[in-house]
Amino acid sequence: MASRLVEQLGGQNAAGASATSLAEQIRALILDGRLTVGERLPSERALALELRRSRSTTTRVYGLLEGDGYVVRRHGGSTRVALPHTAHRLSDPDDDEAIDLSIASMDSTPGLYDATVRSLPRLAALRGTSGYSLRGLPELRDAVAARFTDRGVETDPDEIIITSGAVNAFNLILATIGRRGERALVEQPTFPHALEALHRYGYRMLPTPVDVTGWDERHVTDTLLRSRPHLAYLIPDFHNPTGATMSDAERSRIATTARSTGTHVVVDETTAELDIDRGWAPLPMSAHSPQVITVGSMSKIAWGGLRIGWIRADRALIARLISTRPSFELGTALLEQCIAVELLQDMPALTAHVASRLRAGRAAVAAGLGALGGLTMPPTSGGLSTWLDLGAPVSTELSLAARRHGLIVPPGPRFTTGGVLERRLRVPITLSPERTTDAMERLGRAWTHVMSGGATVDEQAPRAAVI
Repeated sequence: MASRLVEQLGGQNAAGASATSLAEQIRALILDGRLTVGERLPSERALALELRRSRSTTTRVYGLLEGDGYVVRRHGGSTRVALPHTAHRLSDPDDDEAIDLSIASMDSTPGLYDATVRSLPRLAALRGTSGYSLRGLPELRDAVAARFTDRGVETDPDEIIITSGAVNAFNLILATIGRRGERALVEQPTFPHALEALHRYGYRMLPTPVDVTGWDERHVTDTLLRSRPHLAYLIPDFHNPTGATMSDAERSRIATTARSTGTHVVVDETTAELDIDRGWAPLPMSAHSPQVITVGSMSKIAWGGLRIGWIRADRALIARLISTRPSFELGTALLEQCIAVELLQDMPALTAHVASRLRAGRAAVAAGLGALGGLTMPPTSGGLSTWLDLGAPVSTELSLAARRHGLIVPPGPRFTTGGVLERRLRVPITLSPERTTDAMERLGRAWTHVMSGGATVDEQAPRAAVI
């Protein structure tokens, strides 16, 4: 069985790579958080066997990483991930000078303040209660259910549970129905934190390809029929990161196939309301099968700081979710729920604001790419980002170069299982035009550096001087 390091590297990236290139790839895994500080890495001998490389090559790889402070080695003992004292200065997202493109999210809607003020009497009326809310406020469940009904799938408030965001919702689902050692069908690429959650609950991944042009439906259905996975995690609307949207016919056939194989389909609708100019509105996937479990969130349409999400499922599963929830939390904060009630009462204003902001961000990204030369923005009708084809497997190299220009942008493999998609890069369209213009200028400098074959910072200066 491959070590986690080799799984993250991907055999394609490791094959034939020099020791310096392998060290760069592992450094990128550490900076991205795909390898965690303190994590034990394979021994030099074990890594050489896994990669089918010489022992001297793996010794050189670990030596380079140790010299830069990215691993700590004990003679005759273990090799563990570390961070050099200067690493945070290259990549700290809290650095005012850095622009962080690892988080594709907008600032708050202009209506958030007024909604907060309007929510206070509702909150005051709850002071006589315990304050714990396992299922969620009735008014908020009514509003979420009504939104599903408006979109074409009749929904009762009893089929809704309110959570502390979408990631929290997915973890609650896994805590309730998860089975360690089972298979999970996942899109390739997909939302990284969903992959992390599935790994944590012991699932084995079955990737199915998605691109800007959409899904390979036959691959999805064949994988379902052949492997009969316990769970499938899908993002059918403005897929993160490709921006693709699944057709109604594809949703129906995939949902039907999953029902026949007994697969739990978890649909992430966090991006479903991020329409700019798609020109059509598909039915929610839950309209095609009552067994579909849907996760949603306020984070992209209102504000990431408003930790409100929800799960739509049949009543039997809702009851199981409520029974499981107290094992790790006692409900969702009441103030956020009261604010969400107010915001959801004016969805047209919310979605109009989102479309306007995303349209401006998309234009700024397109202009920035046009100034670079060699990169073309694919059609992007909504969603969080554009999924660039770099034309060469240089995504990790570009990501590392960008950090040295004060830009944090995760490489394509960050969104995959197995370290593939080195030709791809996700660029958010969620920042303000001014911030986006600055980000694209920094990306341009990094792109020029990579395309010119420029030396890395490590080669240009003594290691002690790297900041």
